[in-house]
Amino acid sequence: MVERLIIDHVGHRGDGVSLSSGEALYVPYTLAGETVEAAVIPGHPDRRKLLAVETPSGERIAPFCPHFGVCGGCAIQHWTPEPYQQWKRNIVVETLRAAKVECEVAPLIDAHGAGRRRATFHARMGTHDILRVGFAAANSHEIVPIDRCPILDPALDGALEAAWALAEALKPTGKPLDIQATATSNGLDIDIRGSGPLPPPRIAALSLVAEKHRLARLTRHGELVLMRNPPVVTMGTAQVTLPPGSFLQATVQGEETLAQLVIERVGKAKHVADLFCGVGPFALRLASRGRVIAMDNDAGSIAALQKAAGTPGLKPIRAEARDLFRRPLMPPELRDLDAVVFDPPRQGAQAQAKQLAASKVPVIVAVSCNVTTFARDVRMLIDGGYTLETVVPVDQFRHTPHVELVARLVR
Repeated sequence: MVERLIIDHVGHRGDGVSLSSGEALYVPYTLAGETVEAAVIPGHPDRRKLLAVETPSGERIAPFCPHFGVCGGCAIQHWTPEPYQQWKRNIVVETLRAAKVECEVAPLIDAHGAGRRRATFHARMGTHDILRVGFAAANSHEIVPIDRCPILDPALDGALEAAWALAEALKPTGKPLDIQATATSNGLDIDIRGSGPLPPPRIAALSLVAEKHRLARLTRHGELVLMRNPPVVTMGTAQVTLPPGSFLQATVQGEETLAQLVIERVGKAKHVADLFCGVGPFALRLASRGRVIAMDNDAGSIAALQKAAGTPGLKPIRAEARDLFRRPLMPPELRDLDAVVFDPPRQGAQAQAKQLAASKVPVIVAVSCNVTTFARDVRMLIDGGYTLETVVPVDQFRHTPHVELVARLVR
């Protein structure tokens, strides 16, 4: 069944929203004011598949990637920059307003930089035993095979070719693979997930691929297959050797932007806790000014941070593996701190925020990649007596609805 719809606005997930039928219908790759033809999607009563744009918006532009609209990686490449940036900032404004969090929201900072420095490619066997390597299609588990991705940092050049070669080497296993590639100072760091136990000849085949593609390191489920050079990234004045498959901010500029915003908001604090610290993008920079307590539940990240903490010129960093979801820092443990920085995963830091709200820490800097859980956690801090200052949105996931946030709260 084909419908003719008028798009009212772009929703928080990047889909156009039509209200012309009396109910909200979501049509991807459309813009406000457009008249479109769309098809019903069986099993999804509120979603439609875009067939044609009859009356395009004046803000519509041609997407720059040939896979856009099929690959599910990007939601928006068809919108001119200024209204796109306003839309992304408004996601923050509207979500905070709905949570009854009143504050100023700064203009969006573009931190895409050279592009994404990490990517996870999926490898699956399709029909007729044809291998596919690429990204998942929109709203589907189908894999869109790709030969290039223009939103990736040039430092990831060669990653896709290596992923295809690794998938070919593991093709006899018949198992679905996730191949995570990260650009480092010494080359590509790749970790393969999903292969299961492998016999020695298969491991040897992977080693040959790693050598041929001159990978810095190849691991499988975190276990070393081959290392030509330690995969190192620079954070402040320190060099960090990454654990296999470790988390990094998506772009170099994104990390630098977030770190600068954090440092500015911590101010002259001399004793700071960096919670959910990862491998230390904030802690290693904050330690140029004062003592740091750094905590995260990932032991590999903490070990990497402990090693980097020996960089000459840094103040002491006490790095500790601790599950802050189950064992948050309590008010007595927070007593002597001048400031706390917390940057949790998407689920937020509800347990830790509750304890921070009961503490006397004078400055808290909240960093988040999820405005909904950010609003929940900040609401707890406000109810505990903190004042929320300006929220700064940062866009390092350009062409998607994802946005980072940094904010300072004071008591």
